[in-house]
Amino acid sequence: MQQHDVVRHHATPLGNPAYPPVNPRFTDREYLNIVYRTDYDALRAVVPEPLEIDEPLVRFEVMRMGDVSGYGPYTESGQAIPVRYEGERGEYLHAMYLDNFPATVSGREASAYPKTAGSPALYVDHGALVGVLDHGSVRVATATMGYKHHELDPEEAAAQITVPTYLLKLVPGYDGAPQVAQLVRTRITDVVVKGAWTGPARLQLCAHALAPMADLPVREIVSASHLLTDLTLAPVTPVHDYLAH
Repeated sequence: MQQHDVVRHHATPLGNPAYPPVNPRFTDREYLNIVYRTDYDALRAVVPEPLEIDEPLVRFEVMRMGDVSGYGPYTESGQAIPVRYEGERGEYLHAMYLDNFPATVSGREASAYPKTAGSPALYVDHGALVGVLDHGSVRVATATMGYKHHELDPEEAAAQITVPTYLLKLVPGYDGAPQVAQLVRTRITDVVVKGAWTGPARLQLCAHALAPMADLPVREIVSASHLLTDLTLAPVTPVHDYLAH
């Protein structure tokens, strides 16, 4: 392989890249969202400057991907924190756990999503929508919501998931020092809301050293939603370079 051939490849292994060279389209992406109030000091300890916090809120999510071009079906769970950056309201993605290796690797390498391995699930059980997250054999989170109790306005539903999203892109150099340290911005585009509902909800987070969701404890449930959508993820754009400051 000649030198100019190397840069034509997007990922390793060269003969079998860890993820495909596609901008995935999500079809039948189903959400369970629970917004809850937590401790302000706990949020401030994990949200990086220059992002600002108004209220101590967290959005816990479990997402079942019905079909994703290039990746197939998988499930994902995580925590997103409402923030402001230069006056713009959005969310900071704090942690994401999923059961698909190519989607994990591409999310980290090609973008900046804080993805790692986990075993989430989303299903209906005796009239309740249930979202769970396990780390190995240990339960980390259990979320429940009344199944389709009340319809939610589609525009309100789309607004919940299309706010700008901020992520940390951290890449170490070979000496261990940071080679890339950026705050980046993206958002969801081309959204089609196929269904949206709300209802009573509860959320339990269990302490785990390698999945520390419970470090942002649940103090009060603020809202909940169940969404079925089609959507696309836009590429990330750097907005703040920590190495330049």
